[in-house]
Amino acid sequence: MENQHRKIKNYRELTQAEIDLMNRIKQKGDELLELRNEVLTHLNQQKQAALGVDGELARLLDAEPNRWANIGKTDIQTGVMALVRAVAQPAGV
Repeated sequence: MENQHRKIKNYRELTQAEIDLMNRIKQKGDELLELRNEVLTHLNQQKQAALGVDGELARLLDAEPNRWANIGKTDIQTGVMALVRAVAQPAGV
């Protein structure tokens, strides 16, 4: 497994500090995705509570919170990928 990245086309050899930094980036991404899952749990609870309140379900659906949570997930994944790429600095595309 050592120097595994050497076998990946267009990747340079990484220092241990770079590998550690990339692992920290990925860990933070995992933490953010866990937080996003907490948001989804909250939204599900909010939706259940809104079922008995006049106008509240319509307000909640109009706000599109699940859509925004999904956008957040995509942006977290994109951000983590961009930071990892900034550290790895692969050649080419």
